Amino acid sequence: MRHALAAAVTSVPTEATQQALGYPSLFLLVLFGALVPVIPTGALVSSAAVVAVHQTAPFAMAMVFVVAAAAAFLGDLALYWLGRRGMRSKNGSRWLAAIRDRAPEDRLAQAQEKLADHGVAVLVLSRLVPAGRIPVMLACLMAKWPVRRFARGNGPACLAWAATYQLIGVLGGSLFKEPWEGVAAAVLLTVAISVTPGLWRRVRSVAR
Repeated sequence: MRHALAAAVTSVPTEATQQALGYPSLFLLVLFGALVPVIPTGALVSSAAVVAVHQTAPFAMAMVFVVAAAAAFLGDLALYWLGRRGMRSKNGSRWLAAIRDRAPEDRLAQAQEKLADHGVAVLVLSRLVPAGRIPVMLACLMAKWPVRRFARGNGPACLAWAATYQLIGVLGGSLFKEPWEGVAAAVLLTVAISVTPGLWRRVRSVAR
């Protein structure tokens, strides 16, 4: 019995092991989620922040923030570059088609109008509004923004996005003693944030 308990204790990953595996995983998942928006990247950042709250490493929270923001920025930049290549191509590209498929006409029209009125500031808000990133990105592509101009606006947007979802994770991790409880609360909250706007639009369309 003692040997079994000792084996169970030693099998629990140390903080150093968790960080060595966790940060690269977080980076790759957020990067992939920026390119192929099917992964709830906000929930990933919040969950990583919950785990960081319960760790003793002094820079765990800072590392989550830096890794998440950098991955989101590079993923957005890569997707925008691929979209620009598709815009210049006669036959387009599958990346450009994927961007267009995720930007409904009404959302695209709103994004184009706001982009014309407010410029780069719209990029910051687009990352914080659920399902707002892709329509604004397509609006930038249609406005023929160069990659450098898009990057200048997208940098602060990714920083604000990472800080927002990390704050959600910090709140979840502070409210619960067990990390898994905080992770569950953070995931539920981020999913609710992402789903609510779509449900509200459906309710409004039915009411009309």
